[in-house]
Amino acid sequence: MFTETLELGKLADPAEFREKLNIAGEDPTLLKEELRMMTLIRKAEEKIGDMINEGQIQCPCHLTIGQEAIAAGVARHLRKTDRAFGTHRSHGHYLAPGNSVHGLFAEILGKATGCSKGMGGSMHLYGGESGFVGSVPIVAGTVSMAVGGGLAAKMDNKQENGKNSWDVGVTYFGDGAAEEGSVHESLNFASVFKIPVLFVCENNLFSSHLHINYRQSNDLVSRFAMAHNVNYRVVDGNDVVAVAKATKELLDVARAGEGPGFLEVVTYRWRGHVGPREDIDVGLKRGEELQHWKLRDPIKRLFEALEAEGHMSEKDFAALNEDVATEVNKAWEQAEKDPYPETSQLLTAVYATPKGGH
Repeated sequence: MFTETLELGKLADPAEFREKLNIAGEDPTLLKEELRMMTLIRKAEEKIGDMINEGQIQCPCHLTIGQEAIAAGVARHLRKTDRAFGTHRSHGHYLAPGNSVHGLFAEILGKATGCSKGMGGSMHLYGGESGFVGSVPIVAGTVSMAVGGGLAAKMDNKQENGKNSWDVGVTYFGDGAAEEGSVHESLNFASVFKIPVLFVCENNLFSSHLHINYRQSNDLVSRFAMAHNVNYRVVDGNDVVAVAKATKELLDVARAGEGPGFLEVVTYRWRGHVGPREDIDVGLKRGEELQHWKLRDPIKRLFEALEAEGHMSEKDFAALNEDVATEVNKAWEQAEKDPYPETSQLLTAVYATPKGGH
């Protein structure tokens, strides 16, 4: 679903887009891989939520349950040489390009085997080998960094068959972050200098506990892309096929050196701003909307489409879920056994070693 209107309209209506996805012409093998990835992200975060409730996790964790199609759909078209940056809610962004569940769990537990060597926790994740440069909790803090990554890619000037085939910077941020000045400065700079960067706005309609209608005069965040003459798409963020298609369209333009792209993906987080609670008792509208949004489940809708086309059965889906659950549980068990960092790592893992070793 793509809209050219000046408001989200049906995309923001939880009663819409509950049907199975349109997968005509899609590679079923690829779709099954994305179904597994979305399931992995969800089960990993459900495990995190359970462990918070049991007191095993002490650091703040912002869960992305309900939004899994975004990370999976965007990652389909990213290279390991791209530069992707996340937010305080980036477990899915970290996992989707292929980083390990064990590395995520170990980091959240503060273990030396964590993806940031146990020094970052849930909100400071690193997966450089996959192209995920890192996440930070500062709202909009990585938007300008992704533009810098795109500028570096432009200067590298990667070519293929005599044509531009640039790597890109990618920044994930929410509708609340769009209210920060650095986002607008970044959009302007990227537009003026045709920086290859993809702005991915996960519009889940809430900034912390406050609905977008009480913060902005219009619920369509892409109006900021229009203002800066940035190519944009607005899609159902719970439709992994639509997310992947729009991502490719925008990346093709950016990689060719024709300017940045802005992807607004409309979705809804099932859990609260932070932690495993659903927060239906805080923030306007959540109590009445959440159960409706769960019917737009991105995992369920993709499975139903695969089932309808004869590519997957209930038995197959059950086996997939069991396999993913086993992977998640084994990763957690290993992370629990792993050692904590030595105190010496405060120097070796936090501060860079100067030239000469002093």
